[in-house]
Order: sequence, then structure tokens, then C-alpha cells
Amino acid sequence: MRIKESDLQKTPACTSGSLSNYLWNDPPDENKWADCVHCGMCLESCPTYELTGQEQHSPRGRVYLIKSVAEGKLEVNEQFMDPVFACLDCRACTTACPADVDVGGLIEEARGQIRQAIPFTGMKGIVSKFFLEGLFPYHSRLNAAGSLLKFYQKSGLQKVVRKSGFINIMPKHLVQMEAIMPEVKQSVRKKYKNEEVIKAKGETKHQVALLTGCVMDVMFSDVNESTINVLIRNGNNVVIPQNQTCCGALHVHAGDRETGRRLARQNIEAFKDEEKIIVNAAGCGCMLKEYAELFREEPEWRKRAEEFSAKVEDISKYLYDTGYEKPKAEIKTRITYHDACHLAHGQGIRQEPRDLLLDIPGVEMVHMPNSDRCCGSAGIYNITNPDMASEILDRKMENVPEDVEMISMGNPGCMLQMAMGVQKYGRNQKVVHTIQLLDWAYQKEDREKDES
Repeated sequence: MRIKESDLQKTPACTSGSLSNYLWNDPPDENKWADCVHCGMCLESCPTYELTGQEQHSPRGRVYLIKSVAEGKLEVNEQFMDPVFACLDCRACTTACPADVDVGGLIEEARGQIRQAIPFTGMKGIVSKFFLEGLFPYHSRLNAAGSLLKFYQKSGLQKVVRKSGFINIMPKHLVQMEAIMPEVKQSVRKKYKNEEVIKAKGETKHQVALLTGCVMDVMFSDVNESTINVLIRNGNNVVIPQNQTCCGALHVHAGDRETGRRLARQNIEAFKDEEKIIVNAAGCGCMLKEYAELFREEPEWRKRAEEFSAKVEDISKYLYDTGYEKPKAEIKTRITYHDACHLAHGQGIRQEPRDLLLDIPGVEMVHMPNSDRCCGSAGIYNITNPDMASEILDRKMENVPEDVEMISMGNPGCMLQMAMGVQKYGRNQKVVHTIQLLDWAYQKEDREKDES
């Protein structure tokens, strides 16, 4: 439902034009749609259009709707909300677009307007209130949640819940997620909280700071551990700022741009003295590089955000650019690589992770058709839009070669989603982060040296 006219005085005026039906500050930027000529080059790249065949679920259709609201032709209502929030924000359309129209940026800005006009209800409201507002921004709460999950896994309670069938009271997609939940281990922020600097092995070449993330450091702390191992192996001192927080990507994707700005300010301040910020989660890295977008109307913070973003680097590209020790130990495996959307489309990083894998002796790379097609994770999309996410995952699994032992990628959300696909299709394939395999090769090399 659109905001009442009587409420207009309670909200800041939109600056998009007098006819605009965007009623708050920070509306969609008209410069982003100015170059869209609705040519249709984006259509085949869009997973939701591929599934529905509906124009409003295509990139150009969404751009047209967003522009129409700015021109006063449409209102901010449920009919506008559905196609905007059904978007995966995978950025594949921008890769396909000859004019590089930033559809993802428009989607996120439009969601910010919708969230203020139409607060979330139902499952989306529960997810937003509990996870996005109450959990992810607070490291102490995340640690507590991690401890509860660890108890659930280690105490035998998980086996009881599964065998009793009690777990089936949850929605089907949440049951599937529980089934592939990784083993929770100690977070690296907690492990290294008393160490100002984790020293490099051998000659110190650089000093870098690590973004540990929110979900990453609870559900995939082993990936953070591997990242640290690989960095120090290659001459990097590693700093873990204890006052860092969630990157805010999930909040911005959900339209909560104000919380996104609050988290961005905290991270900008936390990393202000660091020269290089290393990220091992594609979604986080893309968000950190786009912080300036959140501060379009705050020049001072925009400048600080631009300086911050210039220091952010994905772990695979950082190693590729600065040089890394090629492992000597063999890991004999057939592997395929999935391009996380926010790594390939969002940051333009494609070849570097593949090169890291190919430099490991014994690794045989098998090509995955449409490797940069979204898997359906898309932040919390697989929770808020489970049916669409499941169909997109089905399409993805059709392209995953069956004769591989491992599926590698660089994003935690993708790892969970692909693990669900492996389970759903009865595959016997291990889902790994690219940097883990490099770490395992180094560890094997060290063991072989000790034994010789």
C-alpha cells in the first residue's frame, strides 16, 4: 500500500522530481537508468526471466518499473514490490549490458524506498527482525549463536531431533539447510583476539587486515583459518581488527540502507589505519567496494568510503597480484569451479581463482557450463524466496559435471546452496572454498617434509 498523502510531511522529500512517487531521500539514481534503451541483451542472462518468461521479472522490465515510479506513472505498492524483491541482484545483467547499466544498484535503491513504504511481514519480517537486525550486526550475539549451534551438533541433540522427525515441523527449505549445516568451530576473531598481529612465516613482505565477516566466522571459520594460513605462508602479517562488524550486504540487499550505512561507518573506522583489506567472501567484498554508493548524500563519508573501498581486495586476486608460493604437494582430484555472482559479475574476478587451483599439482579442472549463472543463494534469497531459489538451484545443478569430486567457489552463501544441491541430487561431491584447497596443499607439503 502506498503512503498516505498526510504522511508526506513526516518524511524527507525525494529529489528525483516533482512527479516522483519515491517519497524518501536516497531514491534510485536516474543516471543509472539513463543509458538503458531496453534492447533486450540482458534477458538471457537473467535467471528469474528465464524461469518466468515475464517482462517484469527481467532486468529491462525492472528498470522500466523503477523509472516509471520516478516519473509518477506507478506507485510504490505490492505490485511494484514483487518484481523488485524477486530479483537475485546477481549482476549478470550488467555484465551482459552493452551500456553497463547498473541494474543491481537501482534494485537496491528501489528496495530502500519500498522497505520504508511497506514494512516486511511474515517470513521476510521474521528473518529481517531476528537475523538482520538482531543478530548479524552484533559479534557477541553471533558468538553466542555459534556456541548454541556447536552444542546442538556435539551434544547428540541434532541426532535426536533428526531421528524423531521433530525437525520436519520446519519449512522444507529450512530442513534442507539444517541437513547440510557445516560443523561449527571456534571463530578466528575469538581465537586471535589477544594477538595484535599474526606474524608471517619467513620474510615479511606485506601487512594486511582480514575481514572475518559475520556468517563466515561462525559457519565457516575454517575458511577464515585457511585464509590466515595462506596469507602468512606467503609473507603477510595479518591483522584482525576486533571492532569490525558485518559488511551490511544482507541489509542493503533487503532494503535496509540505514543499517547498511551504520555498519559501513563502523567498518570504515575499524580499518582506517590499514593499507590493505583482504576478503574471502564474494558478497562481502562487493559490498565493501560499493560503500560510497550508500553515502551519495553525505560528501564527507562518501570520500572516506571511496578511500576505504580502494583498499579492499579479494583473497584470490590479492595472491595473484602479489605473488604466491606454488605448492609442491599433490592433491589428486577432479574439480569444477562455480563463479560466485558477486565475484565474477560484481568484481570482475574470474581467472585468478582458477589459476590458484590449477597451480596445485594433481588438480584436474573440469569446465562447468554457465559457471557464472546464479545458484539461487543470493544472500538470504533462498530463505525469503525458497521456491524460486530451488528452481534456480535445479538449473545450476544441471550444469555441474557429475564426474567431479569437488566443487570450488569463493562465497559462503554459494557453498551452503551448492551443498543443498549436492544433497538433493544424491551426489557425492565436496563443496570447498578455493583458498581451502591451497591451504590443504601447503599442509600436505609440510607433512611430507616432516616425514622425509
